[in-house]
Amino acid sequence: MIGSSLSRWTMAFFSGAVVFLIAAECLMVAGYGFPTMPAEAPETLLLVHTVTIGWLSLLMCGALLQFVPVLVAQPLRDETLVLPALLCLLAGLTTLLAGFLQLTGTLDTNIPFLLIGGYLLPIGFGLILWTLGRTLWQARPLPLPARFVAMGLTCLAATFLLGTFFAHILSGLISDAAMIDFRTQVLPVHAAAGFGGWLTFTAIGVSYRLLPMFMLAPESQRTTNKVVFWSGSIALLSVVIGAPAEFVLGGTGRIASIVAGLSALAALAFYGVDLTSFYHNRRRRNIELNSKSALGAFAALYLSAALLLGLLATGTLAIHAGALVYLVAFGWLTGLGLSQLYKIVPFLTWLECYGPVMGRKPTPRVQDLMVERRDGPWFVLYFAGVLGGTVVLLAGAPNLFRATAVVTLLATVAIVIELVLARRLFNVAAADRFPDGATPPRLFLPASRNH
Repeated sequence: MIGSSLSRWTMAFFSGAVVFLIAAECLMVAGYGFPTMPAEAPETLLLVHTVTIGWLSLLMCGALLQFVPVLVAQPLRDETLVLPALLCLLAGLTTLLAGFLQLTGTLDTNIPFLLIGGYLLPIGFGLILWTLGRTLWQARPLPLPARFVAMGLTCLAATFLLGTFFAHILSGLISDAAMIDFRTQVLPVHAAAGFGGWLTFTAIGVSYRLLPMFMLAPESQRTTNKVVFWSGSIALLSVVIGAPAEFVLGGTGRIASIVAGLSALAALAFYGVDLTSFYHNRRRRNIELNSKSALGAFAALYLSAALLLGLLATGTLAIHAGALVYLVAFGWLTGLGLSQLYKIVPFLTWLECYGPVMGRKPTPRVQDLMVERRDGPWFVLYFAGVLGGTVVLLAGAPNLFRATAVVTLLATVAIVIELVLARRLFNVAAADRFPDGATPPRLFLPASRNH
């Protein structure tokens, strides 16, 4: 990535994402939404979409805008659409959350916020899809990590189309007493396409590039890589296409669920083989904190799979689905997101500030922008809080869950503060901070010129 151009608005996506993450964790500490309230309550829907769209989706969009050009060695197409996409996503999410507040009775107005959000969010995601899709299309044939991203973007399209459908239902424009039960049949497809396809499958694909790059591990394509891609794709297609087809034909979706489950297990098994290879064959002997903390996220991923199997075996999935979703969202996806932001933010900051003088002036190292010894305990605290939260959710103790949410909130805030200090070059010695020609980075707005 050295010498590659910087996506102008990636840091703005990241900044918005962490604001929504902290907001969501504050809501959990306050007992707003699940588990204090039912899973179907508007308060819970507000919390869920703050996490999935505000935090995870903004984070993923920002990362892809920077890394898709790296994956395919092509410039980002139609980059002028990125800022309108960000504005539509922020406005759409804000109005969507306002719509949920209307459903709770907190906001008393006749403005159709749910419907407005149901249109703005697809526009924003559509612009992202167009920009990234054109970039991928121009780079065919795609390398394997980019194929993961392409499948993830397809699932994103399915997710926001179903989300628009739900917005119309909740707004009263479409009767939910339709041909199929949207809660038991369509809602699981919406969740699986979002969590499993858009977020998880895309994250796996990006990890095939980021982990080797940051750990200096071999990244040549192996048979296991291809098995992960094809098995995961079969699982996603079974859920997104197979299950709805079964419902339309009068089935229960059981066949699609079995195919998806077995395929997903195969993908996870071979992904574990690849992860072990990355860490075992790395040329960088000392593992940096971002790669160490990512182990907690990978552990959460496999713990989630084990928990799902256990809940299915005991017939308690419906009772403990909230604990499973929490572990996936905060242990696996948020854990991976925070761990990689810990490296990506200083890396992009270094490129932005010192890239123009690289080779001509002495510059700090990327590692000098962070203090790993000081920051490591925050990641330990974060994953401990998530694990504790999962346990108390399984035990049905919502008040204890609020206590564990305090732990994850404190750890998250500490990590975010460290990212802000990195953007401000706080840890770099004052004498070395700005050699002649270096560009001081802004906190989240783009630099006056692109490198």
